[in-house]
Amino acid sequence: MAENETGQTGSQEQEKNQGQFGIQKIYVKDLSFETPHSPQIFSENLQPTVNLQLSNESQRMAENTYEVVLSLTVTVGTDDKTFYLAEVKQAGIFHISSFPDATIQRMVSTICPNILFPFARELVSDLVTRGGFPQLLLAPVNFEALYAQQQQQQDAQSPTDEAGRTH
Repeated sequence: MAENETGQTGSQEQEKNQGQFGIQKIYVKDLSFETPHSPQIFSENLQPTVNLQLSNESQRMAENTYEVVLSLTVTVGTDDKTFYLAEVKQAGIFHISSFPDATIQRMVSTICPNILFPFARELVSDLVTRGGFPQLLLAPVNFEALYAQQQQQQDAQSPTDEAGRTH
């Protein structure tokens, strides 16, 4: 095998330049379930609406190590009455190395939440069922589309000069 000027073989150099991604830990960071109108709510025959709010936070814990927290708040009820409120913070610790900063930001905003969402979805479903309500299965979320939308909003808010450079 041919060696380059640094003495590394071609496959070793290629391996070194490739980024690495790994899951180190997945865990529940915070959990809450409330039924403010129980037990009376169980005897009512109302058609509730489901409101899902989600957010994603990340922080660098150490070199190449990131904690990502996916927060879901599910509120089910009518305009004047909350049947239940479930709040879940599903977290993970990820090893991400040898990627450009912009790629890492995209990964912690898209790939990591995609990994965490099924765990959070199952946790919400379990909480709701254990709370005495019918099973709730949350629809999949397109984190790529949410990230692209967020980037467009940020780009629209950033002032640019005549050459198109962001300040």
